[in-house]
Amino acid sequence: MARNKQVKDNKRKLITQEDPKSPISEQYRTIRTNIEFASVDEKVKTILVTSAGPGEGKSTTAANLAVVMAQQGNKVLMIDSDLRKPTAHYTFGVPNIAGLTSLLTKQHTAEEAVQVTKVNNLFMLPSGPIPPNPAELLSSRGMTLFLEAVAEKFDIVIIDSPPLMAVTDAQILSNYTDGTILVVGSGKTDREQAVKAKDMLMAAKAKILGVVLNGKDQKEGQNYYYYGS
Repeated sequence: MARNKQVKDNKRKLITQEDPKSPISEQYRTIRTNIEFASVDEKVKTILVTSAGPGEGKSTTAANLAVVMAQQGNKVLMIDSDLRKPTAHYTFGVPNIAGLTSLLTKQHTAEEAVQVTKVNNLFMLPSGPIPPNPAELLSSRGMTLFLEAVAEKFDIVIIDSPPLMAVTDAQILSNYTDGTILVVGSGKTDREQAVKAKDMLMAAKAKILGVVLNGKDQKEGQNYYYYGS
């Protein structure tokens, strides 16, 4: 019963699919437009979404950004690279039997692991079985080659990563991708954490596309804001 409730709660996060005309959905489209502006000189195809700490809305942001990208007609792949606490398979209602980990360990092919979602043009690669060595898998040559391959097959690749302050995974992945979005929680992320998270990305030579402020009180304005770097 508890698991069913978790599945239901996570599915509610896809407001861009359930209520595309809502003000929050419009803010996600604004983020999409700003990413397009950021890629005028150089195409941004692989995008990492991370946060300083847990519970700041990075997975919600990544999933809804993937939806609005697909709604524009792009062929989009959403990857759950949180190999410790994966949730994206709940959000999209796909099985997590085969995924990124089983692909990197060559137990399944990409054709077997990538799932079709209910959103047109949007495909999902769940995390797969939780491994004992997440950082080693994500920093492997196989991960680099995989990202290069999917960048050829898809118009946009959105990667949901673990929080920066918890583990090194996001720093590793940020070095492989065309751009990184940092999500901060209104009333959750303090200034020191946000600055440290930015410094960690800069140290990894990440291209920071901007910052999303998540969960701002509607009485004060819209729920999502986007700031260019």
